[in-house]
Parts: sequence; C-alpha cells; structure tokens
Amino acid sequence: MTNASVPSERIETKPSPAPGAGIYVEIRIRGPLDEIWRRTQDPGLHQRWDLRFSEITYIPRSGDQAPQQFNYRTRIGFGISIDGRGESTGDRSAADGARTSALAFWSDDPKSLIREGSGYWRYVPLGDGVRFLTWYDYRTRFGWLGRLIDATVFRPIIGWATAWSFDRLRLWIERGIDPGHAMRQSAAYAIARLAFAFVFIFEGLVPKLLFHHPTELALLVAAGVSSTHATRGVALLGIAEILFGAFIALAWRTRWPLVATIVLMAVALLAVAVTAPGALIAAFNPVTLNAGTGALAAVACLLGNDVPSASRCLRAPPLRVS
Repeated sequence: MTNASVPSERIETKPSPAPGAGIYVEIRIRGPLDEIWRRTQDPGLHQRWDLRFSEITYIPRSGDQAPQQFNYRTRIGFGISIDGRGESTGDRSAADGARTSALAFWSDDPKSLIREGSGYWRYVPLGDGVRFLTWYDYRTRFGWLGRLIDATVFRPIIGWATAWSFDRLRLWIERGIDPGHAMRQSAAYAIARLAFAFVFIFEGLVPKLLFHHPTELALLVAAGVSSTHATRGVALLGIAEILFGAFIALAWRTRWPLVATIVLMAVALLAVAVTAPGALIAAFNPVTLNAGTGALAAVACLLGNDVPSASRCLRAPPLRVS
C-alpha cells in the first residue's frame, strides 16, 4: 500500500450534500450509538461488514493531535487489488448527542478509478436506536472515459455496495448475524432464487415457445384442452412462465413469488398425477422438476429475512419541513 502523505489542499470535506451530488446512504439501526460507533470506527470491525474494503489498517500517529491516517485495500478478484489511503479529518459531537466523523481518501494506484474524495459519517440518536448516514463524493482519473465509466457503471455499484453494507451492519447489531455469515446466506439466497427463476424461464422458452415439445402438448390435451387449441395454450403458458421467472429474478425482495412457487409446484404435480400419471415415471419427469424447483423456492423463502438488502436504505436525503 502507498505510504505517501496527502497534501493538505486535497482534503475538502463538505459539510452537507448538494442536491443530486455525491452518494448518500441512510439507515436506522436499533442499537446503542456507542456500539455502532465502535463497529464503524475500529478498522478491524469496519472491514468485516463494509463490502467496499477488504483490508483497513491504521497508520501510527505522529502525535496526539495528528489526524488518523489509514491504508485500505479492495480486492476485485483474479488476484487484483486496489490500494489507497484515507485520513480522518475530524470527529465532533453535538449537544443532542449526535456525532459526525469526517474523512478524506485518495489513491495513487493507477488501477483505481477514484483519484480522491471526501465525505462524512453521521450518527443521530433516536428514541429506539440511531439514524446512521453517510455522504461522500470523489473525483475520477482517466479523463472523460473515467467520468463515463463512473456515471454509468461504477457510481451505481459503489452506491449499492454502501447501502448493502449498511444493512449488513444493521443485521450484525440488531440480530447478531455475523457479517461473514450474512455474506454466505446472501450467496445461498441468490443461487436459490436465480436457479428457480432460470427453471421457469427455460421451461417457458425452450420446450414451449421454441420447440413446441410433444410432451407439453400431450399434457395439455390430457388435461382436457382440445388439440386445436393446445399449441396456442402451450405458447401462452410459455410466455407466462418467462414473465414469472423474470419477475422472480428482478423483484429481489418480494416474498410472495416464493410462496406461490411452492404452491404451484405441488398443484401442478398433483394435476399431472391425475391427468397423465405415466409422465411421473419418465426420465426428467415432473416429480424431480417440481420438487427441485419447490425446494429452491423454500430455501430462498427461509433465507430471505436474514440477508442484507440495499433497498432497506434511503438513497437520498429526506425532505425536512421547517
């Protein structure tokens, strides 16, 4: 990591966000302010819940009044990491018990899109917890290309990562869910949800819309649909399955499709058993397909309440009525 010190003119911590500028994230955490402060200010604890940083290391101060500097490292995969430096430029407490921690950060790593930036964390005590919020902004390198990448890709991702991390911190404090465990549960939830979304999209697109598989037609005819309407019926079912699968994948926090899937798989299996029992002993039959899809939906349903979600955070400062 770089050990170069930052020139004083590079530290420009803004007191408040301008409308539409920078990245703003806010969440309410039911927990003591001192504990939230500890888990956000201690580098060993901070790096455990914040998706944006893989390592945070404090640099020994040159004196009691010297600002606290730190190195940070972010691993982006394939053995590649980005290094940078930060500096806590001041902490203050208000008469109402609120605290603010301001910081500046920069990176001389040529791989880093961020050249330098600044921001703050604010902790506002509430009757049942703390209103924890951050605002920060930064300047990019690589000229117009860097600004384009930032506006279209990087800034939305890092804003989402900040909000997701805030909710992971909330789960840690409120429910005692370890950040590492929350990450594993999030991965399991994503795999289960995307897997059964893929099943619906594939079953709707390939055997029903693209190839009009004879088995699909036979199942509808066995259910009482006339042969002249079976082809259209299979196509409509295919479209419905594709739309439902896409909704499952996109409506990430919506719970009812999970429950509906479990019920639909059971009902569909019962319908096949009554109308075409021979299909139950065929290769790749409805028993394994429906049971597997229903199980994936059940896994996602069980995990859904214990995984972090960026949607639980405010992404813009709330309007204040004077």
